[in-house]
Amino acid sequence: MRFSMLFSLSGPIGPVVIGISLGFTLSLLSVTWVEEPCASVGKGGDETVLTQEEKLKGARKPNSIPAGNTENGDALEDFEPRIVPYKPVKQQTQPKKLFRAKYISTELGIRERVFVGVLTSKNTLNTLAVAVNRTIGHHLSTVVYFTGMRNRKLPHGMFVVTHGDERLIWNMFQTVKYVLEHYIHEYDWFYFVQDDTYTEADRIKSLVGHLSIDAELYMGSPEEFIGGETEGRYCYGGFGYLLSRTLLLRLQAYLESCRNDILSARPDEWLGRCIIDYANVNCVDEHEGLRYHRFEMGKNSDPSKEDDVRFKNAFTVHPVSDPVQMYRLHKHFTEIELQRTYEEIEKLQAEIKNISEVAFEGNRSSQWPIGINPPFEPKTRFEVLRWDYFTEDQVYSCIDGSPKCELHGIDKADVTDVIETAMGELNKKYKPVLHLKKQQLLNGYRRFDPTRGMEYTLDLQLEVVNQKGRSRSITKRVHLVRPLSEIEIIPMPYVTEATRVHIILPLTVHDRDYVNQFLEVYAANCFETSENAILSFLFIYDPFEAQQVNQNDIFMDVKAKISAYEHKYPVTKIPWISVKTEAPSQIKIMDIISKKHPVDTLFFVANVNTNINSEFLNRCRMNSINNWQVFFPIHFQDYNPDIAYHNQPRPATVDLVKDAGHFDRNVFDEACFYNSDYMAARTRMSADVQENEDILETFDVYDMFIKYSNLHVFRAVEPALHQKYQYRVCNPRLSEETYHRCVQSNLEGLGSRSQLAMLLFDQEQGNST
Repeated sequence: MRFSMLFSLSGPIGPVVIGISLGFTLSLLSVTWVEEPCASVGKGGDETVLTQEEKLKGARKPNSIPAGNTENGDALEDFEPRIVPYKPVKQQTQPKKLFRAKYISTELGIRERVFVGVLTSKNTLNTLAVAVNRTIGHHLSTVVYFTGMRNRKLPHGMFVVTHGDERLIWNMFQTVKYVLEHYIHEYDWFYFVQDDTYTEADRIKSLVGHLSIDAELYMGSPEEFIGGETEGRYCYGGFGYLLSRTLLLRLQAYLESCRNDILSARPDEWLGRCIIDYANVNCVDEHEGLRYHRFEMGKNSDPSKEDDVRFKNAFTVHPVSDPVQMYRLHKHFTEIELQRTYEEIEKLQAEIKNISEVAFEGNRSSQWPIGINPPFEPKTRFEVLRWDYFTEDQVYSCIDGSPKCELHGIDKADVTDVIETAMGELNKKYKPVLHLKKQQLLNGYRRFDPTRGMEYTLDLQLEVVNQKGRSRSITKRVHLVRPLSEIEIIPMPYVTEATRVHIILPLTVHDRDYVNQFLEVYAANCFETSENAILSFLFIYDPFEAQQVNQNDIFMDVKAKISAYEHKYPVTKIPWISVKTEAPSQIKIMDIISKKHPVDTLFFVANVNTNINSEFLNRCRMNSINNWQVFFPIHFQDYNPDIAYHNQPRPATVDLVKDAGHFDRNVFDEACFYNSDYMAARTRMSADVQENEDILETFDVYDMFIKYSNLHVFRAVEPALHQKYQYRVCNPRLSEETYHRCVQSNLEGLGSRSQLAMLLFDQEQGNST
């Protein structure tokens, strides 16, 4: 009875015990036991050495110690640890300075993808090469044009390398040599093409983006050598060809030998033979499943009528007879890519709709429009976006705060475009069953959503006509979105904050009382911090004041103050210049200053009320780019304290808030620019000045840069440029526009609309009592 009970209890665990025992047994049987020697020296003093094969055959005992060195020939019975004495590392007297690159890409060794070299000639540099530049220059980062001899007139905006010889093979050799010396460490792929070839730049970029950078690749249109003596194939230059960086580096050592040993009449054949003979690489048109598509253009053929599939998929088209045909090809391929983009967008939208069907919320989980960011969701009532109401002729939210104003300019064009777009989409949706005609816009609403763009809601009264000609009037509400375009990073030249700024401060008789405050702030922010800047005063006298300068100098106190600061700060010099003029225009003043400074001088034309600090000076250096951009900051102007703080105590410091002041958009006195840029624009202006000398008084520096230069004129608010309130004395001798801007600045600088309204309200209350 007990045995059966014990057997019934051990029955469930019996297989487990048997399995564990069997596993131990099999593991022991699978091990080959090898006895390891305890000592490393045999009886006769001969060293016992186990071969690698013997070591691998035996299973190491867990506690065994490998044979080691012995001392005095005696074997060590037991392993004893050896104590290594600590020796401190000697400190270097002069630690090596760590070099850090300026750019992350330089430090990490990141290279650009593709370099483009266009082979041109003296006769086609200003025709076909210009057409190539206009079709691919804005798609690719670096395009260099190689020619034997160039014309006297060099095309603008193109980097041309001249080899000084018209021999084709010599030019090809010099081109490859130039690339190896200047660009081999900056790019992964090198694309060479003739100037009579159209290149679809985006497809070339896409191709190299899928190729391995370590491959020794010579890719293009393979052709047999003339005569068939040389085995292999070269890439025909008419369709362009790709060379990998790895292949060019391998070819670098043999380039001189190729020039001396290989004879050929064609540059593409010469390069192909050099690559085959010394790198053993043939031209291919397919690699890793990627094909190099090309198309041979017929004579006088029309790209818009070409239906060949090879033409639509081509990376390059050759030959191109003239620039007009090059532009027609570019237009055609741009339309093809645009249509493919639209088709891809529609496909992605359909996929999003299909996927949203199985979502938890169904179709409501997908945002409208598909692919655009969802609407902004405010977290507080202060973040709610405001809808502006409008009709076809009026808008009910105006810049000046009026309740209603007339639609004009860009706002009028915006409303017209939105209504036309809505009607076009409605007719596209209901065509051909119904045809809709706009009768009037009943209601219109719009708001700007910073996450997605401008949103519109339109209530349209429409006339609907069916296929039988019957019509009726209906009201339809439509929603539209004008999405924000993709953000584009504009390449900018490299600038540094180490540039010295020359601050020019013009002074008239009305500015004398504010010089002390200006110098106190400037000394604290610049003199005491050793800021890399030079302050220069420009004293402006009218003819009467200039005559009395020996008896009564109106700027005598200011000059004394300058001498006092130079004595206080011995390392600082504050130069000053005196000029005589009736109409102190900016251009006349800068003509004098420009002649006394080098061409690479960075100017900042200041105002006596400007509080200059290091933060702004750094932005002046970064935003002013020689031969590229000038900077006109918009300073923050305090309101009149008698109005802004009426019946209130005045604060010790003024913050940048809307009730304390405003950014004065009517003042263009402050500017940052290089002397070379000013001189270039002034030279272009000289022809008009000869015809009309009044331009010097009617134009200021801002107007001159806008009209007579191709530079970027950067106009932006500058919070670090703060001015206290001052009533500006407007000179009626200057131009009407300049005088009007001065008057408008004085009016807007009095106070905000609410502050002025409260002041008028208090005055009316006082008069009524």
